[in-house]
Amino acid sequence: MKVRKQDLRYLPFLLPGLIGVSVFRLLPFADSMRRSFMTSAGSFIGLRSYGLVINNEAFRLAVRNTALFTIICLPLLIGISFVLACALSKLTYIRFIRTILLFPLAAPTAALVMVWKILFSDYGYLNGIITSLGGQEVHFLTSGTAFWVLVGSYIWKNLGYTIILWMTGIAGIPSSVSEAARIDGASELQIITRILIPNLRPTLYTITIISFLNSFKVFREAYLVAGAYPHKSMYMLQHLFNNWFTSLDLDKMAAASVLVFSVILAAVMLLRKAWDKEEI
Repeated sequence: MKVRKQDLRYLPFLLPGLIGVSVFRLLPFADSMRRSFMTSAGSFIGLRSYGLVINNEAFRLAVRNTALFTIICLPLLIGISFVLACALSKLTYIRFIRTILLFPLAAPTAALVMVWKILFSDYGYLNGIITSLGGQEVHFLTSGTAFWVLVGSYIWKNLGYTIILWMTGIAGIPSSVSEAARIDGASELQIITRILIPNLRPTLYTITIISFLNSFKVFREAYLVAGAYPHKSMYMLQHLFNNWFTSLDLDKMAAASVLVFSVILAAVMLLRKAWDKEEI
């Protein structure tokens, strides 16, 4: 295939971003790959660091929690946001609603953590209400319930803009199609399953990828609330990397980062492949 000069006219505008990504992303990752085969002193050890990481109990715990968190949060976030988007898209004051939905993204993490401590700590507001009503004292952040508090925080923070993405996709579907289906006797459920969902596949793909990547970014809230060693149910990969960085286990951290990157890349590529098959 011959490349025309017109196809290269956008290249100068892409070069600054490409240089920035290469310097601050690709080169450091390449160095991490190199370090994963060496000790901190610079001696070559092959795959020994990978073996140590895979057999590390903390790494296994972090992988299990992170995988469980992603598996639970993605369907919940996508399903709840789609239902709410279908309902909100019929309202009149869409611009005002969109402003409200973006509020969780604008809320400072420190403010969110303060709310967490007020509500969910051992002496928090919800614990006091449950105890005063005759229930047993609940330790939200120091027991297995900490995981579900983290799930709720993720959904609350990402729900607003996910709804906006769904609403944008719904707005791009001509209303005449839905009106014609209603005239033909189609129910609202049939309109959703036969018209909306098939036409929202590109939006679904975008939301799935963004939500999947954001599921790896829940470290700040958990760290500020429970510290570097929270309850084991909410001990994520980010906690592990933070603790290894503090103890300067750079070789294990480099090997773990390569493993995590490989899994994420494989998941995204499989999702893309499945998406391409559906398009065909």
